[in-house]
Formats: sequence, structure tokens, C-alpha cells
Amino acid sequence: MLTEDEIHDLFRDTESDRVERKAALTDGTKIKEAICAFANDYPGHGKPGVIFVGQNDDLSCAALEITSRMLETLGGWRGDGNILPFPSMSVAQMAIDGCTVAVVQVEPSENPPVRFQGRTWIRVGPRRAIATAAEENRLVERRQWLNLPRDARGLAEADMSDLDLRRFQIEYLPAAFGPEILAANGRTIEEQLRSLHLVDRTGHPNIAAILAVGLDPTAWIPGAYIQFLALTGVELTSDIRDQKRITGTVSDQLRQIDELVDLLIVTPARIGSIRTESPTYPAAAIQQTIRNAVLHRNYFDSNTPIRFTWYSDRIEISSPGGLFGGVTSSNFGQAGVADYRNPTLAEVMRTQGYAERFGLGLQIVRDSLAKNGNPPAEYRIDDHFVHVTIRGNQ
Repeated sequence: MLTEDEIHDLFRDTESDRVERKAALTDGTKIKEAICAFANDYPGHGKPGVIFVGQNDDLSCAALEITSRMLETLGGWRGDGNILPFPSMSVAQMAIDGCTVAVVQVEPSENPPVRFQGRTWIRVGPRRAIATAAEENRLVERRQWLNLPRDARGLAEADMSDLDLRRFQIEYLPAAFGPEILAANGRTIEEQLRSLHLVDRTGHPNIAAILAVGLDPTAWIPGAYIQFLALTGVELTSDIRDQKRITGTVSDQLRQIDELVDLLIVTPARIGSIRTESPTYPAAAIQQTIRNAVLHRNYFDSNTPIRFTWYSDRIEISSPGGLFGGVTSSNFGQAGVADYRNPTLAEVMRTQGYAERFGLGLQIVRDSLAKNGNPPAEYRIDDHFVHVTIRGNQ
């Protein structure tokens, strides 16, 4: 990040293309476009771009009150899923030349192109615009391949014949790109896959691609499935009511889970003389817990599947992979605390509509359980697994 003197210099600079100024926070879309453009660093500065919120274009003070809520809002845009891959950025309040402003610093991404709502924004001089196909290809060429997250690195033995390319074109592309981008598209399928961080520079699909549109994901990732087991009692030795091996792409698995949960949830028609519509479990809590498991599990060092066990009095979900990165046992579950073992898969799940509100998964589980009258979910975490227990409300 920049030094304080460097920030002060940019605050006074009327010519630099590494600065944007906003008088207020009201135009959040424009600020997010600027974050996206600075993350792409199309001019190749190799230095952070800065957004000053509370400064006018003529360098005068906008007399904007900078509140902690405003800073939280700005910082929250990093991980809300609208800008992908996640930008590296910081937010701070500063007083410069008598003005109090919010300062947003955005580092150049190691994994461009970065998109805001399916569009790649760049800056060329004072202009901010959506990148053309040629400009996107230039960003791809600049990608720092050796520093990519593990789920973005190509699988050496896999090639594009291992992907369902028709499905990619019919389902994935329209969800990933804005309609005007698709309409102007002149890219090959390999260029499209590479632009979406799904193949490496030599055309090898990565784990995220296999999970998104692979023909047979478990051929490459043996543990990439969900083992479902329904039991008649409260012990693992109880009689089996149903069992399924849920396989396929991530969207295939989550669609099957949604259908299964809808079938299994029981809504009592009557308790005594009072009619109730409250189910034993809220579907949202189960679905969100499974989605969290699929997103955050370890696909690299474990062949263990996600285990989804439905007892007569509770549900247990176990996924391989302990806590990751900045998430610790002391801050686990706190609002806004999130880190991603699989950031490319997060981009996939966001594109497919299964991870629309990053960082809020545990809150969704908590709120839906409370609203339905269930006790809070119980979490047991060790170095290699996350275990979640959801108990019924009856």
C-alpha cells in the first residue's frame, strides 16, 4: 500500500489516472466500477489506485461526514460478490489539507481480468470503460500464473475435452457476462474460459472449471461429492431410511440437495388444536450450510466427501478442511469475517447463483433457525474438518 506522503500527493494531483474522486457515497455503482478498474490496472502502473470519497473533482472539500458505517460499507464491497475475483483493497479515514475523506486503496490484481457484475472495467487516461475482447486478452496475458490460488491452477493431465463445452456456452457464459459483452463477443471458447479464470495459459482446466462444467468431476477430484444418509433413529447404527451419493458439477449437486431437502422437511399440519406451518427445519439453514461446505472444503489434500446425515432428531454436516486464512476460532461466525480457500470456485458459485451474499452465510443460517424456532447451529472445528449440527424445533 501507499505511504501517507504518496496519498497526499495523489490527493493534490489533477492529472494522475490512478485517482478518482467522489463527493459522496450515493453513487456506489460508480465507486465499484472504479475499484474494478484499478484492480485491473490496465495501464500497467503496478501501483495502487486511490478513490477519495469526500473530495470534489476540482480538489475542493465536499464537506462529507465520514462515519464508521460509511467505512464499513466501502470495505464490505470487497467481498460482497459483485467484484470478482475479490480485489485487494483497504479503506481508511484521513484528514488531508483540511479535508476529511475516506481513502480507498486498490492493489493491482494478480489474477485479472476483474469484473464488476460481469463487466471488465478499465481506465485508459481519464476514461473509465468496459474492456474490449482485445483489452481483456491483454489483461489475461499479464496474469501472474505462479501466484494464483490453488483452485485456479491448471490440472496438468486435463484438457478441454474434459469439459462440457456446450453447457459452458449455453448455461455458464450468459450468467457470467453482461448481454452486451456476449453480443460483441469475438473470442474463442478457450479465450472465454481463460478470461473467466477456468483454464491456464496452456489450456489446462483447473479445479474450478472441473467443478463448474466438468463432464466427470470425481474422475479428477475423487472426493467432490456429497454422501447423504437418512436414518430412522438418533445413532449412526440406526436403520437406514435412505442414502444417496450426490455427484456431478457443483450446480448439479446443489440442485439435488435443494430437491432432497424439500422432500424431507416435515411440516406438521396440527399440534393439538393449533394449526402450524413451521417445519422441523428451515430449508434455508440446511441449504446454506451445504453451500458453505461445498465452497470452503479442501479439494486438494483430501478425498473425503462432504457427509450429510439426517437423524430422527438432528442433521449433521461434515466437510473436509479446517478454517482457512484470516478466519480463526476466535472470529469464526462474526459478521464480515470471511476468507476463501477456493476463491475461483467462489466466483463460479456466484455466477451460478449459489453464493449471492458472500460473508453472510452463517448469518443466514443463524437467522433462519431463530425464525423457525430451532436452537442455534452447533459448530465443532478441528484442523481437518468442520462439523455442523442442526437440531429440530419439535
